[in-house]
Amino acid sequence: MLSCEDAGKSIDPDADMASAAMQSADIHSIYTHQFSSPLGEMVVGSTEEGVCLLEFIDGRRVAGEFDDLCRLLNARTVARESALTRQVEIEMGEYFAGKRTQFDVAIHMPGTPFQQTVWRALLDIPYGETVSYQAQAIRVGNLKAIRAVALANGANRISVIVPCHRVIGKDGSATGYGGGIERKRWLIAHEQSVAGFRLS
Repeated sequence: MLSCEDAGKSIDPDADMASAAMQSADIHSIYTHQFSSPLGEMVVGSTEEGVCLLEFIDGRRVAGEFDDLCRLLNARTVARESALTRQVEIEMGEYFAGKRTQFDVAIHMPGTPFQQTVWRALLDIPYGETVSYQAQAIRVGNLKAIRAVALANGANRISVIVPCHRVIGKDGSATGYGGGIERKRWLIAHEQSVAGFRLS
């Protein structure tokens, strides 16, 4: 059915097909896959550039994160495995088994320049260690930006691999984690145990 704007216009089938092909070429795909972990079901999303989402599937924010990614990347989700989603499942299995302390999979982190700075700083926190939000603010060059840093941490869509769980309160408390505080405590304890740190 034609729209009001189309009424009275001539239709060129070849032009329509070319336009549709161009629009289709501009829409990217985010491939999604679910897998099991010791802490519950997880969902991973990947683009051609890298993994753009890894979350526990019972989190309230997963749907919103996929919506944000589709908007930012002009993409649509496709429920299909990719080489990257398979790599994540393998590497996460090794991580939970205590056999992997660093991830090799490529990551794709669309966001604001400040968010990307904060997320890159997360990648510099060593396995088995934790830092305070204040310390992370210093790492990104702005001690006064503690709240902004905390918000950017909360906007991280690639859990565990981009280790926002390693940032804790100044008093050592496990505050603020999209996957739940109990999971954050488990992840910290798991890494410290594997790394040989003495648990407090």
